[in-house]
Amino acid sequence: MKSRVHVLISGRVQGVWFRSSIKNKAEQLGIKGWVKNTFDGDVEAVFEGEENKINEILDWCHQGPPLSKVENIDITKQSVLDDYDQFSIKY
Repeated sequence: MKSRVHVLISGRVQGVWFRSSIKNKAEQLGIKGWVKNTFDGDVEAVFEGEENKINEILDWCHQGPPLSKVENIDITKQSVLDDYDQFSIKY
């Protein structure tokens, strides 16, 4: 079953390869969507894919890459739109 979530990750998540690490993980799992830095220091993303794969990347986001320190993740379920053909980093 497909699922789609919007996430906002806060903590020490910029300047620690968070976006590129999420992109690599999403591509490994076959998840589509995007990730970007926000102006206030968070990382924002939309993940769309199989529900078990979404759960797996959300678990990964709680840890993040080695230099990060995740303090909070806000997760909002969204309707599946199937409007992405890959996972990308937005600038």
